[in-house]
Amino acid sequence: MRLAFKPLMFLMFMALSACEDTEAPITKISVPAPEALSQHSEEFTPEVIKVTDNVYVAVGFGLANSILIEGETGVIIVDTMESNETARAVKAEFDKITSKPVKAIIYTHNHADHIFGSGVFAKGNTPKVYAHDLTNYYIDRVVNVIRPAIYTRAMRQFGNYLPEGSRINNGIGPFLARVDGENAISLARPTHTFSDHKSIEIEGIRMEFVHAPGETPDQLFVWLPDQKVLLPGDNFYKAFPNLYAIRGTSYRDVLQWSKSLDLMRDLRPEFLVPSHTRPLAGSDEIYEILTDYRDAIQYVHDQTVRWINQDLGPDEIVSKVKLPPHLSSSPYLQEFYGMVDWSVRSVFTGYLGWFSGNATDLHPLSPAERASRLSKLAARNVTILDAAQEALEAKDYQWASELSDHLSHLQGMEETARQIKSQALLKLAESQPSANGRNYYLTQALELNGSLTIPELKPENNPLDIIHSLPIENIMAALPVNLKAEEALDRNMIVSFDFSDIGKNYYIHLRRGVAEVRAKSHPAPDIRVTVTSTVWKEILARVRNPAVAFASDDIQVDGSLLDLVGFLQLFQPES
Repeated sequence: MRLAFKPLMFLMFMALSACEDTEAPITKISVPAPEALSQHSEEFTPEVIKVTDNVYVAVGFGLANSILIEGETGVIIVDTMESNETARAVKAEFDKITSKPVKAIIYTHNHADHIFGSGVFAKGNTPKVYAHDLTNYYIDRVVNVIRPAIYTRAMRQFGNYLPEGSRINNGIGPFLARVDGENAISLARPTHTFSDHKSIEIEGIRMEFVHAPGETPDQLFVWLPDQKVLLPGDNFYKAFPNLYAIRGTSYRDVLQWSKSLDLMRDLRPEFLVPSHTRPLAGSDEIYEILTDYRDAIQYVHDQTVRWINQDLGPDEIVSKVKLPPHLSSSPYLQEFYGMVDWSVRSVFTGYLGWFSGNATDLHPLSPAERASRLSKLAARNVTILDAAQEALEAKDYQWASELSDHLSHLQGMEETARQIKSQALLKLAESQPSANGRNYYLTQALELNGSLTIPELKPENNPLDIIHSLPIENIMAALPVNLKAEEALDRNMIVSFDFSDIGKNYYIHLRRGVAEVRAKSHPAPDIRVTVTSTVWKEILARVRNPAVAFASDDIQVDGSLLDLVGFLQLFQPES
């Protein structure tokens, strides 16, 4: 077992993990914070909380929590803090509860604030260390070609260089611990790993480890079935989830994150002990909170994709995607850590990459050049319209295109902006060496002046054999991203589908702007639909008239046919 962290590796860890807390500069600043963020610090009052008979959680000693599970002759530690110093403080508190040795350590995932105090808990013992198969890989990936950039951005995100008193909290914890010095951190490497699911008994405690990708690909949750205690790792905490981290991360699969939360909801836990923020008790309350949490994640995903499919760019989508009131008002979804607009942009780039879809953005001016031009315009007191026309006449076509984009947002100037931009893009196409870029410029220019329209992609134009070959799983999974959420905020209904030809069952729970699709039958739906998968695919592809299908008994409906029709209309793609 490796408990020490070599100096070189330590420096690499520092550059990536952003857990260093250096001496603050002498400069003092006084910047007020939102009252809600200041009050959120109460969440991190340092204490060890007894969850149930043999489960305790240390909150407020560092960025993350550490959890103690007392077994017959030893204890199990779930997550081990970010430094030796914070781990020692927590262990001292745990030792007041029991003197039993540490027999096992469990990592919910690879993040530094969960693993780098592990040597303190392992010292003097030889505990088994449990983690997901991927955790070692992500620990080793600390050696990263972009670590200087992530280091700088992380220092900003966590406020590590701010003067004392300037940092209110870190959203999911009070602070990131100081970790300067060769012996500041330690690592007990995983010794026992698993891939999807592992049932195990440790120290007389029955446990289940379940792979639950979300904030990280190696995320797992721990389920204690006898006590009905759920340890969700970082897939849940009392703040809007960090679907994108501004310090810089690869794409987080937010749809998978919501599905991982569904696995947790299905367990109906009586105790929920997250690895950040305080524990919860009460089966019904936990179920409702987890439901809202997963709905918020799916809502952001689905509505972002819905508007992507309407050819909107990220800035436009951000202005449209706002959480419904019942979610935005939840105390567990306040934007103390992640934010909705950051999440929208991440979903957009996760699906489509950096390009917004606006031809202006193919080759934008540099920030310095743009600033210089704006400064000159301000000095001359020139309107955007005059400046755009001047740029066009001066054959400054990129600048004309950029200015026309601004002009298009001014009331009454939309048509003029389209004409200027169309002319600019036609000229930009002349000098574009890339065939892809040239075609894009030309097509968008002709769309803007009304001489070209890209026809709507109609599913009914697909050959029947292709429609029939599509897996029903894909068909059902595609429905939520077409939901007109603003028309469904007051809807709460369950429609169950029994596909008689393939023996598969699904239900859709339309719940206040979110459509949750589950691959199983619901025992008490509002409407039950019995249909073959072939007929259902043809109806959704609009090659079969649903009214004719109803009349010919190709679809059997147990419940209100009128309500079913209204339900399906909510999923019709915008035309």
